[in-house]
Amino acid sequence: MTTKHSISHYLITGILTVIPLSLTWLVFDFLFIQLSKIGTPLMMALAETLKNAYPNLAKFLLTLDPFVSSIFAVILTLIALYLLGLMATLVIGKRIIGLFDLLMEQVPFVKTIYGSTKKFLSALQTEPGNVQRVVLIEFPSPDMKTVGFVTRILTDDDTGQKLAAVYVPTTPNPTSGYLEIVPLDKITSTDWTMDEAMAFIISGGTVAPDSLRYDKKIDIE
Repeated sequence: MTTKHSISHYLITGILTVIPLSLTWLVFDFLFIQLSKIGTPLMMALAETLKNAYPNLAKFLLTLDPFVSSIFAVILTLIALYLLGLMATLVIGKRIIGLFDLLMEQVPFVKTIYGSTKKFLSALQTEPGNVQRVVLIEFPSPDMKTVGFVTRILTDDDTGQKLAAVYVPTTPNPTSGYLEIVPLDKITSTDWTMDEAMAFIISGGTVAPDSLRYDKKIDIE
């Protein structure tokens, strides 16, 4: 191997080594910043609560180094999310969340975003009738297929044809994507789980089961 080719080879190898580390860092950095932003007011409120009973502890929390303070804020946020998840499984927690949902439904515009997001997340957690959740559809052209999630089954008013609302997430950020309405007989059912499909999408196809149903169409009763 010549010197020129060696330099090119090692440079490409170095870039390929850095890319996954960089993406991992970007995701971690984004999550850290967002969790820190959420947790900072919680930490300030905690310090204010402790001010009378434990003034030294309150002063300690308020005078922390910014980076250490951010770490504490992230930890508080994770604890709060854990407690929220625990509360959501209890009867009283479900009632409180139900009241909050009812409140959100009374606020114009907000109810559209909040309600739609809740319905979308709920749809992804339940199977859409007799249809496999993870499917393949012909997108963006008939010669290509992409992974999508069936969120709902619809019926054409005029013909009675069964249609599927399919959410097609993008790589590597599955929170953005496309919503396609596809005839049910044009959908290819897979045997993948949601976790397998998400790993496939986020990793750009590098993490996936060894096999895939590519041509088997859904049988319509």
